[in-house]
Amino acid sequence: MNVRWTYAFLDRPASGADRARGFWTAVTGTRPSGPSGDSGEFVTLRADGADACVGMQRIVAGPGGAHLDFSVDDVSGFVANALRLGAETVGEHEGWAVLRSPAGQLFCVVPWHGESVRPPVVHGSRLDQVCLDLPPSGYDAEVAFWTELLPGWDAAAGSLPEFHVIRPPAGLPVRVLLQRLTEERPASAHPDLACADVDATRARHEELGAVCVAVFGHWTVMRDPAGGTYCLTDRDPETGAPARRPD
Repeated sequence: MNVRWTYAFLDRPASGADRARGFWTAVTGTRPSGPSGDSGEFVTLRADGADACVGMQRIVAGPGGAHLDFSVDDVSGFVANALRLGAETVGEHEGWAVLRSPAGQLFCVVPWHGESVRPPVVHGSRLDQVCLDLPPSGYDAEVAFWTELLPGWDAAAGSLPEFHVIRPPAGLPVRVLLQRLTEERPASAHPDLACADVDATRARHEELGAVCVAVFGHWTVMRDPAGGTYCLTDRDPETGAPARRPD
């Protein structure tokens, strides 16, 4: 039941799917795969010489967001364990499943197809993290759920009290960050990019059509051309570790 690969999927409304795909292929240095899914709603973004770890899903309702896909050897075993830990089944498909965490965050369990080569850093940044934005009432249960669901991953308190980081074993391309919100609202998720220079990455993204929403101490909130929220974070894009800051 070990996780063999991870995907960050960006869920975008159909009305903005083409704009979003053009933007994200540019900032990740990738090209989209052919469509898959019952309605052609899925594409993955692949860099030359590497395996995809970012995908996009066209959705028909709602504002979109992000979700994780876990590629495993034993889909049914992983699903059974997730259900035992408090997840719920949302959809069962031929060989894969959609689940909901205890606080309501969707994620998928899919078969591993041999992915092993992580995409490179592009223009000083790398999309390497999905942040789960969680209501205070569900935060502790989510920390326990994801920690138990992902044995062998390094779960630890983040740099601020409202964060908890779950780092994958070496070689897996996507981390999980849990963020405790200050208000009660449904769980959601967004992607994070690790950036060697947040300001330079922001400028490039704005040239490609993104908009800055807010600037904080070590991260900047952005909105892509389809309206999806994401963050540029002050972390080493090779390792994901926080950038070294002067005392």
